[in-house]
Amino acid sequence: MTTNITLDTFTESLWKHLRITKKTLANYKGTYRLHVSPSLGTKPIGQVTKKDLLEVLAPLSPHTYYQTLMSCRVIYREATDRELIEMSPVALIKAPKLTNKPYKFLTWEQVESTNFGKYDEQIKFLALHGLRWGEAVALTKDDIYDQKVHVTKSIHGATKTQAGVRVVPYLGHFEPLPRTPKPLRKALQPYGVNIHSLRKTYAYFLKSNDVHVTTAAKFLGHSNPLVTLKIYTLVRDNEVTDVGNSMREKLSIKAAC
Repeated sequence: MTTNITLDTFTESLWKHLRITKKTLANYKGTYRLHVSPSLGTKPIGQVTKKDLLEVLAPLSPHTYYQTLMSCRVIYREATDRELIEMSPVALIKAPKLTNKPYKFLTWEQVESTNFGKYDEQIKFLALHGLRWGEAVALTKDDIYDQKVHVTKSIHGATKTQAGVRVVPYLGHFEPLPRTPKPLRKALQPYGVNIHSLRKTYAYFLKSNDVHVTTAAKFLGHSNPLVTLKIYTLVRDNEVTDVGNSMREKLSIKAAC
């Protein structure tokens, strides 16, 4: 089983047939164009070897390595399914271990007491509702009714996953967001956080108000509650003090009885 079709030719014809979100497709296209196509694009797809791909991947940072590898896996999975090749050269390449950066975020109390300038309302809205950037940009006043925010779409069309279609309690501060995230990034940068950090603010806000993790997962649009649980297990310094004081108080009450 051989074919003379080049990797570039096959890949360009493949993109439109993939059933993935626009954001994921854009990620695949970008990593392929930047890191794979320049050295391997003109090579027949069946002649690309594991060694070729490892040479492409080797200089990349762990995160970029992972993203590029994922795009190659999809390309070669589809090539195998179409019987253009017998075996994928990507199959035995292991994904790198990605170390999770600390979940840096602001608490709602910190967000509430800070003036972020022109986009203060938009930042507070994101911190109180946990929407992804693409979901929030697509939101209009018509999507807020009955004291609820109805999330049904994103700037990319559909929500990231089916779990992204959801309803969350409306807590105020809605103002239309700018069509580009740059102004909000600039407003948040002095505080060492980014737009995605505001989803962590919301998750931590839910946790602090005793919202069960499975309910929080629905509010955040997580299809897997374990993703939410990673944030729920965060413990800030003040929590240690507060819990310690509470436990001592309860023990004192019991001792007095």
